[in-house]
Formats: sequence, C-alpha cells, structure tokens
Amino acid sequence: MVKKTVELRFQAPEAKKVSLSGSFNNWKPSGILAKKDRAGNWAVKLSLAPGKYEYKFIVDGSWLADPTCRMTVPNGMGSTNCVLEVK
Repeated sequence: MVKKTVELRFQAPEAKKVSLSGSFNNWKPSGILAKKDRAGNWAVKLSLAPGKYEYKFIVDGSWLADPTCRMTVPNGMGSTNCVLEVK
C-alpha cells in the first residue's frame, strides 16, 4: 500500500504550541508537533496509507477541531472529531 503525504494546517497566531493527534498515532496527548510560519499558520505533514482517520489539534493544551474540516463524527466525549480521508 502506497502512503501519501498529507498536510494539515491550523491558524493560531497567538499560540505557543500546536500539535496534532488522532487515530494515526493512537491519540497520544503529546501529538505530532506542528511548525509555525510567519503568518501564524501551523502545519503538520503526515505520511498515511489510504483510509479514514480521525483527528484533532492540540492548541496550548486544548483539544480543538480543525475549522476547515468538512467531515466530523461524534467522539463519545461530548464533542466531535474531524475526519481526514486519504485516497
């Protein structure tokens, strides 16, 4: 199975730390660290096999949905997770 590189972004100019966590890393609270550009956009690149993955950003310790995601699912904790589909 061929993996594809996917980039996820989060706009948070005032944030000190942004990471990404989801089904692709067993929801580890430390997440995968994002890199910030000069405009305040944080980005994470992932290499993923085709499939559906649930995820959330962790912004300064708060778990937040990606405001640009188009598909969400209930997560059993009173909120929703974003869904990323890799084809």
